[in-house]
Amino acid sequence: QVQLVESGGGLVQPGGSLRLSCAVSGTIFSLYAMGWYRQAPGKQRDMVATITSGGTTNYVDFVKGRLTISKDNAKNTVYLQMNSQKPEDTAVYYCNANGALGNHWGQGTQVTVSS
Repeated sequence: QVQLVESGGGLVQPGGSLRLSCAVSGTIFSLYAMGWYRQAPGKQRDMVATITSGGTTNYVDFVKGRLTISKDNAKNTVYLQMNSQKPEDTAVYYCNANGALGNHWGQGTQVTVSS
């Protein structure tokens, strides 16, 4: 059974930093494109950043320069480093694994940016 478990969410002040982690188990991590998505209350779930199996990254425009996606194949883990946080970054952040072996989601982790 494929499992994606996010961690690292919480409360951060505007301008602060947070690092999210997503540990993947039950499948071959290195074969997947990994992504981070977020969903604010009352809004749709949107892509934030993705990283291919080969390591190519892609970001939505409004996070470029502030967020960095990375992965460690040896640890089956993908990360999202979030710097210069803004109140509008408040959302539930979801990890996604997409590939020939299937499409899988984590349960989400809440990030709240507030003073």
